[in-house]
Amino acid sequence: MTEPTPEELTIQLQEQMQKWWGYAEFRSLQADSMLRVMQSKDSLTVLPTGGGKSLCYQVPAVARAGLAVVVSPLISLMKDQVDSLRSLGVIAGCINSSQEYEEKREVTQQIRSGRLKLLYISPERLVQPRTLEFLQQQQVSFVAVDEAHCISQWGHQFRPEYRQLSTLREHLPDISVHAYTATATEQVREDIVTQLGLREAAILVGPFDRPNLLYRVERRAEAIEQIRSVLARHRDESGIIYCISRKNVEAISQKLNHLGHRTRPYHAGLSDEQRRQTQEDFAEERVPIIVATVAFGMGIDKSNVRFVIHAGMPGSLENYQQESGRAGRDGLDAECTLLYSPGDAETWRFLTQDPDYPEVSAAAEQSLRAMQRYCTAVRCRHAQLVEHFGQQLEGAECSSCDICLREVEELDDSVIVAQKILSSVVRQGQRFGVAYTAQVLRGSGGKRILENRHHELSTWGLLRQEPETDVRNWIEQLITQKMLRQTGEYRCLELTQDGWQLLREGGAVTLMRERRQQAAEEHTTRQWDGIDRDLFNELRGLRSRLAAQRNLPPYVIFSDATLRAVAQQRPTTPEQLRGITGIGEKKLEQFGAALLYEVDRWNRQIRPD
Repeated sequence: MTEPTPEELTIQLQEQMQKWWGYAEFRSLQADSMLRVMQSKDSLTVLPTGGGKSLCYQVPAVARAGLAVVVSPLISLMKDQVDSLRSLGVIAGCINSSQEYEEKREVTQQIRSGRLKLLYISPERLVQPRTLEFLQQQQVSFVAVDEAHCISQWGHQFRPEYRQLSTLREHLPDISVHAYTATATEQVREDIVTQLGLREAAILVGPFDRPNLLYRVERRAEAIEQIRSVLARHRDESGIIYCISRKNVEAISQKLNHLGHRTRPYHAGLSDEQRRQTQEDFAEERVPIIVATVAFGMGIDKSNVRFVIHAGMPGSLENYQQESGRAGRDGLDAECTLLYSPGDAETWRFLTQDPDYPEVSAAAEQSLRAMQRYCTAVRCRHAQLVEHFGQQLEGAECSSCDICLREVEELDDSVIVAQKILSSVVRQGQRFGVAYTAQVLRGSGGKRILENRHHELSTWGLLRQEPETDVRNWIEQLITQKMLRQTGEYRCLELTQDGWQLLREGGAVTLMRERRQQAAEEHTTRQWDGIDRDLFNELRGLRSRLAAQRNLPPYVIFSDATLRAVAQQRPTTPEQLRGITGIGEKKLEQFGAALLYEVDRWNRQIRPD
């Protein structure tokens, strides 16, 4: 019997994806990744959050005979994936510590009978001798390792238990292994391949850019008011607010609740039950906003998060790319706003530096500096992110970040302002930091400045008409553009060779100032062009009722993208519904009549007979 050709396998995969998931087209790299699974050839697939990574192993699992074993790090993530698959009619299950004996026994029986298509399991449970011995007796089609960056000590969420997966090859030598992650630098990718013992693996790296995400960076001043301005653009929508510390989580959540918003805190200091309930309430849309530390995230499969706010600077671009990437997983527009302060970097240094592990500490410092450059640079945010991961952004501008939307403006006299700053640094003896230099330039009469007699400098008060936030921003922008550098324990400012040249001879430099304009509101309004938003909200209500009847999160019933398409197209027949992305055969059978009734009722309301 001849092996099917790649073309035949691709057609088979496409048919299965349309039948079960209601998707007619592959996204970037999905077909290549799925083909490796179908051909039993090891692979590592790197796709950004929202890039359809899970489908890369779920579709082949349905298309192939046998059982696909999926390694997953969190119980909540397993549950979400299994619930979603079962809602499509795919027989999937998981085994974890939260289950009763009867539930585990039922899953085991489904495996023995050959009915189960996907088994989700944690790494530590998978490598137990009893589990491996049991799987050796079954028809395992392949092993998929999700969140594979957890296996690498260079990854941003290293989990020691993932290292045990290196023994898989000994016990399942004839089974292909496939790794999947949303964020991995070249160093992390190489480590994943080595640690899992992947054989002749194809390393498939998709585009890291998420064009549907609108990136903004603001200097943190009045954090609560800055957060509220984002929330005002996303009324009745789901979002996540990240903080560095538990203390900030509790404080921000309480303040927002006092101001009438509905939020819930989430951090490692809460009990397992409190965290589980909060995550469940968020998934099932009983609570729209979570204020959290980085403890919240990896298990989030919610597709309709419309905004992510960082109330403090993350410790690395890897962290930021994944955390911000939890917005807009459905492909619709979403907003990612980062509020930063220079003090955030010192907080991260305190948390990450460990003298016993100098290599890890050095890597953390390098990551932190890259994150600082992102916050203060005056270049396209999308371009900076993809370049960090070794790619180039297509086109000169993204039209989806504060820089390219001209929400910040270039100073007409950038060179002159830069020279004033550099001159002040020199006249201060290059022995002071950002905050002090800004105070001198603004003409502060503070005790320390008077004691140092810096109020007598010719540069004292040269920028007194400018807000201190702007002056600090300009100093940090000069650091990013390598005109200044910070040295020593106290991060004192010092001119670089380029800085000396700019001071003495002039040259090219760009300084930017934030502009308060209506771009954010205009961007939000454009998302609804041609879509009946009132009908969309009615359909959301229907989705919530259907979800409550089945004890499922609403986004498992239909994504926001599907509901928006229905609100735009207003289908009147099952055949028209079948053509909408996200509506496969099972969804059409279960919910098609309810959708059509709701659309018909809406049409009769606005166009009565």
